[in-house]
Formats: sequence, structure tokens, C-alpha cells
Amino acid sequence: MNPFIPRKYLDHFWTVAGAVNIRIKIIGIVLGLVFLLGLAVTWQVRQLLSQAMYAQLSEQAVAFTRDLAARAADPILINDVYALHQLLQDTRINHPNVVYAFVVDPDNYVLAHTFNGGFPENLSDANSATDDAYEHTTILNTSEEQIWDTAVPVFEGRAGTARLGLSDAQVLQTIDAVTGQLLLTTVMVSVIGISAAVFLTWILTRPLLDLVDAAQAVGNGNFSYRVTRWADDEIGKLTDAFNSMIEALGKADAERIEREQSRVQYVHGVITAQEDERKRIARELHDSTSQSLTSLIIGLKTLEDNCQHCRKQTRVVELRSIAGQTLDDVHTLSVQLRPSVLDDLGLPEAIRRHIADYRKRYPINIDLAVTGMDGIRLPTEIETALYRIVQEGLTNIIRHAEAHTASIFIECSTDKVLVVIEDDGKGFEITNVQHQDGHLGLYGIQERAELLAGALEIESEPGRGTSLFIEIPLHTESAELQENR
Repeated sequence: MNPFIPRKYLDHFWTVAGAVNIRIKIIGIVLGLVFLLGLAVTWQVRQLLSQAMYAQLSEQAVAFTRDLAARAADPILINDVYALHQLLQDTRINHPNVVYAFVVDPDNYVLAHTFNGGFPENLSDANSATDDAYEHTTILNTSEEQIWDTAVPVFEGRAGTARLGLSDAQVLQTIDAVTGQLLLTTVMVSVIGISAAVFLTWILTRPLLDLVDAAQAVGNGNFSYRVTRWADDEIGKLTDAFNSMIEALGKADAERIEREQSRVQYVHGVITAQEDERKRIARELHDSTSQSLTSLIIGLKTLEDNCQHCRKQTRVVELRSIAGQTLDDVHTLSVQLRPSVLDDLGLPEAIRRHIADYRKRYPINIDLAVTGMDGIRLPTEIETALYRIVQEGLTNIIRHAEAHTASIFIECSTDKVLVVIEDDGKGFEITNVQHQDGHLGLYGIQERAELLAGALEIESEPGRGTSLFIEIPLHTESAELQENR
């Protein structure tokens, strides 16, 4: 990485460049290369053409002046000023690039010139050629052009000096014209390059866009989508590999659905069997054990009435009290085994009544909050599992936590149910949570959650209380849940 460029600027550049459409990238690369190549060629050609034409202009200035000096020798020697003036005019007419021409004598006095408005001041001193020099050229700058002023001695300077000024206007026009043609060619090539780039990017990106559509379809669960193979190149091989991957994903998804259906049937069967067994035991307790205890209480009452003067009457009263308490416990146990309110009124009301019963029996403050379940009935196995999880959680709090307050939060959404059970009890080390170490309740909660493809998360510290987070997914029951909504 360049140490002079901060990394944040490079990251920003890559973020911006990465967000540009791939077609724009390819078109930009082609256009940039064509444009840079065109500019480079134009600049190089302009430089080479300028060098060649200015070299030719310098040679022309010398050649024209030498010719003028040679032809001006006779008029100077015979002192024919008119012929000399006519020679200068003809030289300017025959060579359009000639700006001026004049001849001076050895004393630098102007013998003839081509200026209509008078000879310019100091021009005769701007350039000169020594007697032993063949010629001498000086470049004169004006506001509009540059003039190659060349001086050539006549008869080695004894007859004077011929001066001629050659303009570079035509050279500049030629260079500008060639430059314009090159730039026009660059534009035309850029247009052709853009057209070719658009066509090539369409060919290259169309299969990629098909792959994107296929990926989105697969992401939405459509494993029947197949990508059309465009060519036998690398993208074609990628297409075949992608289609094979979709086919494999389709088979895996079908197997997953089959396993999920089997799991749902298994869970339904297990929970149904458990609840049926609980119902059977509850009926046995209610129909058999409760009646037997009732008969025992009646018998003890009769015995108490018939033995008013017996010494064991106090013992009979105690036994009848114990039998009554046992009957109440049996009734409570039968209700806990399978509360009818869970089937009749649903999960929230069943939990509320269960909490109300705990408040009567134990000195603990329990708060309940339920959201997202107004008028909603979850599948039976989920309602039953959640009720048992809450029941087991409260039992653990009463038996082990030594807590003063507890709270239960239930939130139902379209894809999951979240249950949070918290207390302010003594807490424990999570690393010691093993069902062999007296935490059968937590193990049972975890087992019920995993049976429904859910998860249990425990947060606890000694002296800081305990929080249980139980999450049950509703993917397989979403259709039924939406119908209930």
C-alpha cells in the first residue's frame, strides 16, 4: 500500500468503485483506454509533425533568401532600384508564406522593401549576417505569429544583404488541422469502442445476471430454477456447476423437509403420549384415589362420631385431617398433570391461573407479561411444551432459588416464541448445571425445547439471580399460526 495515501481513502475508493455496475466498469475501461490512446497518439503526432514542419520552414526560409540574394546581385550592381523592388514583390507573390523581403547595402541602408506603410523601425537591426557567414536566421515573435527572419550576404556582403521573413501561420494551420482530424478520429473510435463495449458487456453480464436471478430464486426456496448455458467458456462451466449445486440443494431441502415432517410427527406423538398418560393418571387420581380418600374421610368421621368418649378420638381427628389434606394434594396434583383450562382457554390463561395458584401457596411475587398472543392459539404440542416449561421453571424457583420475586415474559411472533423466566434468587454457577447434580428441572426444560427444535440459554451468577431464555421456532407451524391470526 502506498504510505502516502491514507488507508481510509483507499477503502472509500474501493467502496465506491465496488458499487459501480460491472457494465459501467467495462465501458469505462474501454472508453478510458481509447481516450488515453487517442490523446497520446494525437500529442505524439502533433509533436513530430511540428518538428518536421518547422524544420522544413527553416529550410524554406534559407532557400528562399539564398535565391533572393542570388537574383538581387545584378540589380544591386547596376543600381537598378526598380528591378530590385520588382524582384522583392515577385518573391512575396510567388511564396504566400513570405511576410516581407528587403535588401540593405553594406552600411545597413535599406535599398528596397515590400512594406506598404513604411519600413518598420529597428527591423534592419534585428538580424544580420557576417561576411564570412553563409546565412543567419532569427525567429521574431509577433502578437499573431512567429517569423523566421533569414539574412543572406550578397557577394559575401560587399553588395549588401538580402533579408526575408517567413511566417509559420500555414504551419500552425496544418498542425491544427491534423490535430483536429486525429481528435475526430479518437471520438469516432471512442463511439465504436463504446458500442463494442456495450455489446461485449451484454454478452458477458447476461449470464451473470441469470446467475443472480437463480441465486435469488434459490434464496426464496425455488430449487426448480435452472440457468441457461450460453457458451462453452468459463461462464458456461460456472453455469453447469451452479445448476448442479441447485439440484443438490433441492435434494437436501427435500430431505430436510422429510426429516422435519418426521420430527414433527415424532414430537407430536411423544407429547401426545405424555399428555395422554398424564390424563390417564389424573383420571385415576380423581376417580379412584380421590374416592378412596373420600371414603376414608367419611369412615373416620363416622368413627369419630361413634367414639366420642374413646381415648383415641384425638388421633382419629388427626388422621381425618391428614386424609383431607392428602385429598386436596391429590386434587391439586391431578389439576397440574393436565389442567383443563389449557385446552379450553389457551396458554396465556392457563399460565395466569397457574401463577395465581402459586401466589396462594407460596410467599413469592410473580409477574407475567404476554405479547403477540391476543386471540391466537398455537399448535397443541407447542402450547403444552411451553406450559410445562413455565411450570418447571416456577417449580425450580420455589424449590431452589430462595427468591422473593419472579417474572415471566412470553412473546409470540410469526416465526418464533420467546419465553423469559427470571428470579432474584441465589443463583448458581452455570458450569455446574448438569442433570446429575440436582438440576433435573433445567434439564427437563432444555429437553422439551430441543424436542421442538428450540434452544435454552441460561444466565446466572451466585447471588445475582437466574434468567432462562427459551426460544421455540414456528417455521413448520407458520401456516397454522397465520390462519389463527
